[in-house]
This record gives sequence, C-alpha cells and structure tokens, in this order.
Amino acid sequence: MDIIKKYFDDFTPKQIEQFAALKNLYKEWNEKINVISRKDIDEIYLHHVLHSLSIAAIGNFVPQTQVIDIGCGGGFPGVPLAIFYPDVHFHLVDSIGKKLKVVNAICEAIEVKNITTQHTRVEEIKNKKFDFAISRAVAPLKELWHWSNPIIKKAVLPNQEMANGLICLKGGDLHQEIFESQTKPSMMGIYNIFKEEYFKEKFILYVKK
Repeated sequence: MDIIKKYFDDFTPKQIEQFAALKNLYKEWNEKINVISRKDIDEIYLHHVLHSLSIAAIGNFVPQTQVIDIGCGGGFPGVPLAIFYPDVHFHLVDSIGKKLKVVNAICEAIEVKNITTQHTRVEEIKNKKFDFAISRAVAPLKELWHWSNPIIKKAVLPNQEMANGLICLKGGDLHQEIFESQTKPSMMGIYNIFKEEYFKEKFILYVKK
C-alpha cells in the first residue's frame, strides 16, 4: 500500500480503505480461484494496482465516462481504476466466468459501486458503446483495436482532454506488434511515470478513435 501512497496523495479515507483491503481479499480468493500468479500476490500493489493506475497518470477520465476493460481477468486494470475514479463507470468483460466471480465478490466487499461485469467475449458485444477501452496483456494490439474500435464512441464528453480510444498496458519489444496492428499509437514508458525497476520494460499504448 505504501507504494501507492508514494505516487498518489489525494485519496479520500474511503479510497485508502478500499485500496488497503485489496491484498487480503485477493489472497483469500486466490486460494480458491487462481487469478493472480502465486509469486505475484505479495507484490500486488506494485505489480497489479500501481501498474493499473499508470493509466490514470496519462489521462484524466471525467465523471460519467464509460470504460470497458477487455479481458479483465481478476479485475486489473479495472478495479483499481474504479476505486480511483468513483464517478466513472467501468464495464469489466471476460470470457472466463469464475474470474468475474472474484471481481464481483471483491467489489461487493469494498463497496465499489461503479463496476458492472459481463461474461462474454468483447467481439460479441453489439448493443453497448464506450468512451474508452482499456486492457492489460490480453491480446496483440491488432486484435484489441479490431475488437474495441466498433464499440468506442466517436463523440468526446465535455471537458475530456483525451480523444476517445483504446489504452492498453503492454511489455517488451512492441515494434513488430505495432507494425502489424496498422495503428499509430502514442507510446509511453511507465518507468517515466513510476521510477520502479519493475516498470522498465512496460509501456502504455494509446490509440485514438
């Protein structure tokens, strides 16, 4: 939890309480349903929570923004961002139902009210539109853009500084992946935001609608 406070200092008491509860809740659920690597669970705040919050460091979602988390797994980056942005709605989608069971249970335990979940594949969503799509290490950029582009709204909300689009967290050498996607994303090294060794080969990609 200290690693979160190192970079963010304007949380409400409720947000601090919600973030502080995540480690024990994920530890407890991970023993029943494996949603986080066993070796990662003790580093949940660095490897998962702070990593997720890097999205908040590059663009400020205004209230009423609608965000879809593609392939959310156990709830990253969606759950930390929902705590960070209580006035933004997050729709977490995954094809594995038991992972969403964990997300729902954790949201209920810490009273996160701005998350909905859906057990489906994102390409099957036809009746909803979102301002942003977010994702962490789910699929190549080409596929993520193919899935998300049709469900991202063109019109931008008032006061929203960033154009609507796809924001994804990825690691390693991304040149080939970006080339194959035929997109021109903005790319930022997370190490430029959070000076932690863990983030040296991790990046945020943003594809504008």
